Amino acid sequence: MFFPYTQSALLFVDLGMDVYKIDRACTKFGMPMGPFRLADLVGFGVAVATGMQYLENFPDRVYKSMLLPLMMEDKRAGEATRKGFYKYEDKRKASPDPEIMKYIEKSRSMAGVSPDPELMKLSEKDIVEMVFFPVINEACRVLDEGIAVKASDLDIASIFGMGFPPYRGGVMYWADSIGAKYIHAKLDYWTKRYGSFFKPCSHLAERAAKGIPLVSKSQLQFIDTYM
Repeated sequence: MFFPYTQSALLFVDLGMDVYKIDRACTKFGMPMGPFRLADLVGFGVAVATGMQYLENFPDRVYKSMLLPLMMEDKRAGEATRKGFYKYEDKRKASPDPEIMKYIEKSRSMAGVSPDPELMKLSEKDIVEMVFFPVINEACRVLDEGIAVKASDLDIASIFGMGFPPYRGGVMYWADSIGAKYIHAKLDYWTKRYGSFFKPCSHLAERAAKGIPLVSKSQLQFIDTYM
């Protein structure tokens, strides 16, 4: 359920959003690192291979960005090569690298998209929503498909597997603090504007329409007790 974290970020960079602004918004929200710093840490080879698997199996749920492959062609593959979205000159210290703009512009050209002026005006709150609401949507699919039984299990997975800030209770707990109706409306708007990557799944749509929380009361009590 975590792959939209980087996928949405790559989409918005193609549409004109700044790499480092996205990472800053995510770390201020409480993540240990933003999606681009995370991609550097993991390595682009892993990210591209994983992305291809998702593209093959879930083509409607994946945004195919050429940014990582383009950077890899120039031996930029993250921390291991000391250059990725950031440059690394000493002991993993990450510094922004203006050189990435040439890859972004080429990726944008290959995707046939232009910068969206609306995205340039976004607040950090807006950026966090655009990065994490697709994660919530995917988490709802995981529940709907029976891969996970309880939303609280996904909260625990998001904290220990993704680094989601524990004080926010997990990704589904946080989603309920915002409301399924609001999340669904945002995803629906972005679907019309940016494509099917954001299309709300039936599980989320049903709960938004009926005003049903994503996490049950008993699960909320468990999270409040142990998180």
